[in-house]
Amino acid sequence: MKILVVGASGTLGKAVVSELSKRHEVISASRNGDVRVDVKDVASIKAMFETVGKLDAIVFTAGKAHFGPLSGMTPELMDVGIRDKLMGQVNLVLSGTEYLNDGGSFTLVSGILGSEPIKAGTNAGMVNGAIDSFVISAAIELPRGIRINSVSATMFEEALEHYGPFFRGFKPVPVADVALAFSRSVEGATTGKVFKVGY
Repeated sequence: MKILVVGASGTLGKAVVSELSKRHEVISASRNGDVRVDVKDVASIKAMFETVGKLDAIVFTAGKAHFGPLSGMTPELMDVGIRDKLMGQVNLVLSGTEYLNDGGSFTLVSGILGSEPIKAGTNAGMVNGAIDSFVISAAIELPRGIRINSVSATMFEEALEHYGPFFRGFKPVPVADVALAFSRSVEGATTGKVFKVGY
């Protein structure tokens, strides 16, 4: 398969590229990757697809959200997760559908906070929940046998140093285990599913 991995330069993206490139042609896209893209900019997303052409799978492995107490939340801070992680992925699907071959697939990324809340995680939780709901709903409307799933994982072992204080009591998982869920989505036959890893 010819697979586009958006966010390929991040911790998760590198693991997903490593997993899928064993068997498939993988194109890496990020702000500084082989193909450059800013997911907050629809024109940039469209230009990326014009560059890479037809694909068998489109995978998203990145996205920012704001971590901070609800009492200090502002519309601008709430917009961080909405514009980047949520709408970046929604716009990827809206623009990318015409570039997927019949029977192709999208795999998006959400996260455990969509169903398991933590203090200071309201923005991330809202965005993750919205992504999973989008996947479930979009799955019944995508044309030409195109599938869509999301991967929702707990914290990565590799992110303990940075995010550990937010996730007390959560058991982290190796990012390579999360990459396997992306493989299940891309290489399987399921659609409209949230693949949960570590919970």
